[in-house]
Amino acid sequence: MINAIHTPTIHKLCCAAAAMALLVTTGCIAETPPEASANNTSTMVVYHDPNCGCCGKWIEHMEQHGFTVESVKETDMNAIKRKLGVPANLPSCHTATPGDYVVEGHVPAGDVQRMMEEKPDVAGIAVPGMPLGSPGMEYGETRHAYDVVSFDEDGGTAVFNHYPAIKE
Repeated sequence: MINAIHTPTIHKLCCAAAAMALLVTTGCIAETPPEASANNTSTMVVYHDPNCGCCGKWIEHMEQHGFTVESVKETDMNAIKRKLGVPANLPSCHTATPGDYVVEGHVPAGDVQRMMEEKPDVAGIAVPGMPLGSPGMEYGETRHAYDVVSFDEDGGTAVFNHYPAIKE
C-alpha cells in the first residue's frame, strides 16, 4: 500500500526524523545575527507546514525582531516554492514574502532587514536545508557553518552572508 502514503506525509516524517537525529547528536544555537531594528518593522507572509515546529520557532524569531507575520499553513510547500520562484537547489521548510522579496528557510532576521533596507536587485535570500544553529534550529551552544544565499529570477546565486561554525 505504498501508493496510499502521500508525499507530504513522507516529507513531514523525513524532516522530523532528520531534525531529531541531528538534535540528539549535536546541539546548536545561532550567533547573534546582524541587528534587525525593531523600529523598522516589516510585514511578511510565512507559508509553512502546520506540523513543523522549527517553522513556528523561526516565526517567533522574526516577530521578536520587529516583523509582523501572517502565518499561512500549507501542506503543498513545493507548489508554493515553485509559484514564488525559489530555485530548486535552495529549498528549506518554510517560505516567506516580505514586501516584493522571497525568503526561503532559516534566514536570520538581521539579514532579512538588511535586504529590505539595501533593496538589492535579487528575487530573495535563502538558507538552504535546515542548518543547526540557524534561527528556529537552535539547541545548545554549537552552530554548523551556513550561508545566506541571494538568488535572482534566473536562479543565479551569490553569498549574501556567512555564519561560521561554533563548536561547544
